[in-house]
Amino acid sequence: MPNLKAQYFTLKNLAVVTTLLLFFGCASIQTPQGGPKDTKPPKVLSMTPKNQTRNFNAKKIVIEFDEYFNLKDEFKEFSISPDQEKTPELKKRQKRLEINLKDSLEKNTTYTLNFGKSVADVNEGNVVKNLSYVFSTGPEIDSLSLSGKVINSLTDEPEKEVTVFILPLERDTIFGKKRPSIYTTTDSAGTYKLNNLRKGTYKVYAVKESSGGGDKIYQQISDEVGFVKEPIVIDKNIENVDLQIFKELAPEFRVLDRKLNNDGSISIIFNQQLKSPKITITDPPAVDVGKFVHFSKNNDTAKIWLKDLSFDSVKVAIQDQGKVLQTLNFTRGKKDTYTRDVTISDNLLGGKLNPFQQLTLSFPFPIAAADPSKITLLEDSVKRTAFEVVKDSVDFLKYYIKYPWKNKRTYDLKLAAGAFTAIFNAKNKDVTKRFSLESSDAYTTLVLNVTVPDTSKRYVVQFLNEKKDIIKSFPVSKNSKVTFSKYPAGKYMLRVIYDDNKNGIWDTGNVKEGYQPEKVWYLKALMDLKPNWEREDPLVIPAPPK
Repeated sequence: MPNLKAQYFTLKNLAVVTTLLLFFGCASIQTPQGGPKDTKPPKVLSMTPKNQTRNFNAKKIVIEFDEYFNLKDEFKEFSISPDQEKTPELKKRQKRLEINLKDSLEKNTTYTLNFGKSVADVNEGNVVKNLSYVFSTGPEIDSLSLSGKVINSLTDEPEKEVTVFILPLERDTIFGKKRPSIYTTTDSAGTYKLNNLRKGTYKVYAVKESSGGGDKIYQQISDEVGFVKEPIVIDKNIENVDLQIFKELAPEFRVLDRKLNNDGSISIIFNQQLKSPKITITDPPAVDVGKFVHFSKNNDTAKIWLKDLSFDSVKVAIQDQGKVLQTLNFTRGKKDTYTRDVTISDNLLGGKLNPFQQLTLSFPFPIAAADPSKITLLEDSVKRTAFEVVKDSVDFLKYYIKYPWKNKRTYDLKLAAGAFTAIFNAKNKDVTKRFSLESSDAYTTLVLNVTVPDTSKRYVVQFLNEKKDIIKSFPVSKNSKVTFSKYPAGKYMLRVIYDDNKNGIWDTGNVKEGYQPEKVWYLKALMDLKPNWEREDPLVIPAPPK
């Protein structure tokens, strides 16, 4: 007789095994799914004693958050106003932040603790912005406020994450030397508000620190700055105190970077835009003969090629407007070797040549000679010889290929090895460039009838692309026409500079001298200039904003 009990257990075990296999099999093909990224900073649940406590006499403040947090750069970010000789001690206890006051407190005084960006969550580093704690040792809390907006003086765009601070007039001398105690940061719209201020007279500043900053101390070499020239008397809530930030010009000339390149050239970067720069090799003087010097468009960078590299060391004098600014020493080893690769770049855009330009070839070294016999031009695969190879009259790094280019033709420019010879007998390798002529129908013209608000002043009308790069500038001082002609169709915007010193460029401000940057006005609506189109528009320049 069959053992029914044994069969029952066998079937039962089989069912269990099958179920487990199905479970683990299903589980094995599942991919763990991550949830949405945490973008919320820790939330304050409580403050003990309560924020805005009057007649404060505690020695410790406890702030409790809804999640675990980290303290970051608290020695830079945290401050207490008024300052204390013994800085409060910050301690992290689970989800609580303890602030131990180490110094005695003044009577009838409002204190503000600013935490800056020191408190952030553990996982994603989301910062608790503008966290502060206020208390008073007397029966009243200072309740005055100052608010406004910070914009970029040149782009006219709001600036976020800018530190705005005030200094009591008697402490204005600490600007650029010590960290301020009363500060806040702007939001995404560039707005700020300073609360719990004491009645008094203050100077107002804004500082946008470069990456790697964070100490809230203005550094001219790297930071942008804004200021209100006249002191502000705060005896009531004040609104609309707006600031424009700008990058100051360096007050004193300095070399930011210098190096002897592996191709034998010398590169020097300045901290200023020089007006009339000159480079001279003062020692040994014979090396100065036959040198090549190329300055950048803004005259803030120089590149030097010396024909004689037999020196052990060389002295390079940097001059501007006839005055020697600095002398540099460069040394080289007698066994040093250099690599010179004569690459050839061009002004083609997407394989198209601008019909209003000649084909331009640019080189990384001064070119000593060109050999047209090693240059072949094909037009629809047919060899053409009626082209010219012309050296730029000023820029020794450029050559032009001149030819009556035609529409709907395909061109192949073949530059054989040695077609161009640079200094030190360096030669190019084989290069072929294929292109066609862009149709003139793809270009546009805009005529502006400009009306100025004051004919005794001067203005600069600038065409900008969508990235606000300058395409073309026109100085104007009277009602006149400005023609933006033969430019690629596309979207442009207009900017007007109120050129107070009539030098044709935008000038920045200076904190020490107390002058603001030159004002700008934007016609911010993008102008969509159509291809093969000529149009005429009015441009009425408003009076400069106050």
